[in-house]
Amino acid sequence: MADSGTTSGTAASGTATPGTATPGTAASGTTAWQLLLPTASAPPRRRGRTLQAALREAVRSGRIAAGTRLPSSRELAADLGVSRGLVTEAYEQLTAEGYLRSARGSGTWVSGAARAAAAREHQAPVSGGAPGTGFVPGTPDLSLFPRAGWSAAHRRALARLPHSALGYPDPRGLPELRAAVAGLLTRRRGVVADPECVVICSGVAQAMTLLGFTLAGLGHRAVAVEDPGSPEHTTLLTATGLTAVPVPLDAEGLSPTALAASDARAAQLTPSHQFPLGVAYSARRRLELLEWARAVDGLLVEDDYDGDFRYDRAPVGALQGLDPARVAYAGSVSKSLAPGLRLGWLVVPGGLVGPVVERKRTMDLGNPALDQALLAEFIERGDYDRQLRRCQRAYRERRDALVTALAEHFPGTEVTGIAAGLHVIARLPGRYGPQDRFLERAARAGVALRPLADYRHRPGRAPGPTSADDDGRVRLVMGYAHLSPARIARAVAAIARAGGPGLPGTPQ
Repeated sequence: MADSGTTSGTAASGTATPGTATPGTAASGTTAWQLLLPTASAPPRRRGRTLQAALREAVRSGRIAAGTRLPSSRELAADLGVSRGLVTEAYEQLTAEGYLRSARGSGTWVSGAARAAAAREHQAPVSGGAPGTGFVPGTPDLSLFPRAGWSAAHRRALARLPHSALGYPDPRGLPELRAAVAGLLTRRRGVVADPECVVICSGVAQAMTLLGFTLAGLGHRAVAVEDPGSPEHTTLLTATGLTAVPVPLDAEGLSPTALAASDARAAQLTPSHQFPLGVAYSARRRLELLEWARAVDGLLVEDDYDGDFRYDRAPVGALQGLDPARVAYAGSVSKSLAPGLRLGWLVVPGGLVGPVVERKRTMDLGNPALDQALLAEFIERGDYDRQLRRCQRAYRERRDALVTALAEHFPGTEVTGIAAGLHVIARLPGRYGPQDRFLERAARAGVALRPLADYRHRPGRAPGPTSADDDGRVRLVMGYAHLSPARIARAVAAIARAGGPGLPGTPQ
């Protein structure tokens, strides 16, 4: 093998600029030696793949330009100290892939087929808040993820999983997971859950997408959404071809009068703990909405995103339990375990199972079998119930810490909504406004905040708890689940200090 510090043969006499080659000319040995040098030091069994990869990347990146004639296989083999057969095989492989071209008697050339990837422009991250601490809602504490229990469940699930389960899955999900989820929802949330009507999906986001496409296929043109509500749900439903119609809320939930005027025959709701206002739909409002769905032959889509987390009493049961034929129910493990698992469920009325399952089949053929078996194991052994209790204790403590900190540093603040979920609505006294300046001060302190106005689908005043958004008062949607009590206290104190001497919002 040639010494790595010297060149031989063609390399010794090459005159081209190192690392480049001129189109229409032969690539010098110096060029080939420099670009393909890793081949010489690769283990013998890997030299062929290493040479092919290095040559492929040199062509793709443009370091060996299109139209460049390559050294003969004999010359390049001598330069690199490898066998001629290895170089010949590399030339043949890249010629078959289209990177090179060759003709009898005229040598091997770089073809013009390959193009370098376009330089990627710097882009802002898709998600995330300001540096430091953020009260951005919707984020659980990922440090609570039960790594040891999950790992043990993984081993058990893998040992139990039959070979047949590793084939293409039932789009609805593994039977054992659908049965486990049905039992869990019946026991904890009062859902009427036949395993045959349970569809395992990649979180509530996919559940909404499946329902949106299904409803559009059945002739629906619009779906009512809560205002204020989740912008993500609106985006997902709109992407399926439906028109999202914002409907205002009052103190009891979605306005039935406004809903009736929307011309929609489907409505997406968060009745157990409305996002973001934090109210629980009243019993009267639940009945009114079910009567509407029956009258228009419509569907209510229930997102029970944090229905398990109620801190002052037992959680109110799911709306779906009152009329399984008129309510589709969606949930996931995103708040209780981790959103990165992408595991959730959709319980659909019997008449919609076929269209929903067919849409799921065309989208992804079903969720990974091992992940489903793992979650089934985790639920069946009681680990999931223990995880819920652990999260409830932690999140209640953090909610209490936030309420205490706001009372201390921003006296007179109203915390509204039921004691549940992973966020609160905080309305500060007028002296801490205007809101824009307050948010700027918080950002300077390194604390990310989201105003309630960010969750409104259309501007203007609305009745009940969404009114007066334009009066200059500071109204915040503050997520706390991902922050320790100590960090919550420090962050609220930092916002208060950021006001500066003499500015509104500075404690005196």
